[in-house]
Amino acid sequence: MPGCASGEEAYSIAILLRELMDESHKEFRVQIYATDIDDDVIVQARGGSYPLNIAQDVSPERLRRFFIKDESGYKVKKIIREMVVFAIQSVIKDPPFTKLDVLSCRNLMIYLEPEQQARLIPNFHYAIKPGGVLFLSSSESITTHTELFTPLNRKWKLFQASPSASAIPLPALGRRAGAGRGRQPADGLVARKHKASNIADLSNRVLLQSYAPASVTADASGNVLYVHGDTSRYLRPPPGPVTTNVVEMAREGLQLDLRAAILNAVSQGTSTLSREVSMKTDAGLATVGFSVRLLPTPASGANPAQNLLLISFQDVADAPKLSTKPGRSKSAADSAAQSHAQHLERELAYAKEYLQATIEEQQATNEELKSTNEELQSTNEELQSSNEELETSKEELQSLNEETITVNAELHAKIEQLNGVQNDLKNLLDNVNTGALFLDHDLVIRRFTREAVKTYRLIASDVGRPLGDIKSNFEAEDLMGELQSVLDTLIPREREVRTQDGAWYLARMQPYRTLDNVIEGVVLTFTDITAMHEAERFKLGEAQVARDMAEGIVNTVSEPLIVLDAGLKVVSASRSFYQHFQVSPEQTVGRKIYELGDGQWDIAAMRELLESILPKDQVMDGYVVEHHFPGLGSRRMVLNARRIVTALGNTELILLAMVALETLEQA
Repeated sequence: MPGCASGEEAYSIAILLRELMDESHKEFRVQIYATDIDDDVIVQARGGSYPLNIAQDVSPERLRRFFIKDESGYKVKKIIREMVVFAIQSVIKDPPFTKLDVLSCRNLMIYLEPEQQARLIPNFHYAIKPGGVLFLSSSESITTHTELFTPLNRKWKLFQASPSASAIPLPALGRRAGAGRGRQPADGLVARKHKASNIADLSNRVLLQSYAPASVTADASGNVLYVHGDTSRYLRPPPGPVTTNVVEMAREGLQLDLRAAILNAVSQGTSTLSREVSMKTDAGLATVGFSVRLLPTPASGANPAQNLLLISFQDVADAPKLSTKPGRSKSAADSAAQSHAQHLERELAYAKEYLQATIEEQQATNEELKSTNEELQSTNEELQSSNEELETSKEELQSLNEETITVNAELHAKIEQLNGVQNDLKNLLDNVNTGALFLDHDLVIRRFTREAVKTYRLIASDVGRPLGDIKSNFEAEDLMGELQSVLDTLIPREREVRTQDGAWYLARMQPYRTLDNVIEGVVLTFTDITAMHEAERFKLGEAQVARDMAEGIVNTVSEPLIVLDAGLKVVSASRSFYQHFQVSPEQTVGRKIYELGDGQWDIAAMRELLESILPKDQVMDGYVVEHHFPGLGSRRMVLNARRIVTALGNTELILLAMVALETLEQA
């Protein structure tokens, strides 16, 4: 992808391919090469960071799947960035990448001159492998090289690369193919793929047309592929490593002319017919003739480097032979010298041509090495970019490792804290004399304390069993209904229960609440209140004895006696009071003293005594009161009053005794 700028198009194609793989549930090995001549935009593209306003052009779903949002904008995720390799490249000067499936070059050629555009199209054809696709913008076209591409979609400017002989690979431009001494047999690998039978048929057909001289079929580099007839007079294996190159195997005197003929046939397509040269043989110098013909290839549109050559050898019977006998004539010597000079000139010319071809080949090789070096530099930059990404990943992993260590330390501290809380809870439950049962929603036992075995016959294996299956120690008490009611209403309950051995417990039932206020069962606790029951029963007995004793004392006194509370209501009265004033207990107890006997006790002197004098003094003796009682007549009495406060200080009683003055006088 030449002219990638800041990488938006490259990442867009990567996202589309990633979506295709996700939809088809298939994974493909995708590598996108994006290049540009500007160093700064390549750095920006490698970073994969873009501003926030790309949300106007990218769907929210793709933003969520393929981008990471930060304070400055959006950054392409690593899974997409790994699919794209960015490199610096000049599409005009530098060699392109090869064997591409798709080449996208949009809105680049419109900035170039027509000559540069015409040069780019063959370059693109060379970079794309046969059947690959070229993708251009709507304002670009391939009108100057329509033979190289077949339109797939004219609207979207999609073109398919077609094999064509006119598309010469870039490494071969400006270079003549020749059979150099350093040429390896690998140059003719494609020609060697022909089957031997096919080569034999083709060679035999041509040899029959040319009287079938001793011949060899070779590739464009001179490597022998097939031998016809006896060629030992013209070719022989040279000393050193084994070779099949016809030029290296040719005898002395034949090599230069043979190399030049092969070079002309390959580079210019011209055949060399019946060229005579002087060749050194085992018997001396001999004149031989050879022909180099370019064979027609069975595949149309083949590369010139894949052409086959038919090289034929034959003896020249009437060739003049050089003689060194003393009796030769002067004209014969001059003719031989002239022939030898022409031979030397011809060899010199061939040597110059060979040197020129070697220089051109060396230049082409240098260009290939330069191209390879640039590709290696591009690969080095890619590796450096990958190394930077690995360094970034290493830093991220180190940061994650530090976070993991911190979280691990926090978890370890919480575990220690939890162990401490569990130990505290265990000691608390073991040292509190309260039995506790923890039940779930189905009233299944989750946990119980040591004191709970006094109320239920529990063992350690009872955890996980329903409480209803466990026999209790209560006297005909069943708490299952109340426990279910607590679960249903979430209202706590409590009641006193008694065990078969006479112990009393206060059973409290409350919902089991978690820290999040979620009800997950019920808690049943038992508090031993046996001592409290005994104390209350003892206190009730003592109070009853004291009450009976006080009542006996009051009834024993002969003078009328009445006990009032703080509100001046009658708490109790003596038997002599009822007899002296002729009233009953029902008419007296619980009523105010002023209301007794239709208000006959509503005496001003008594009010003063009870409401004014007695609150100030603890005791009042000898207070004389004279009053007319209906049905009893006038009575003159001495009142003795005393305020009584209980030990707790919260109950106040008034003891009021009445003595008639007549009784005192009689005494």
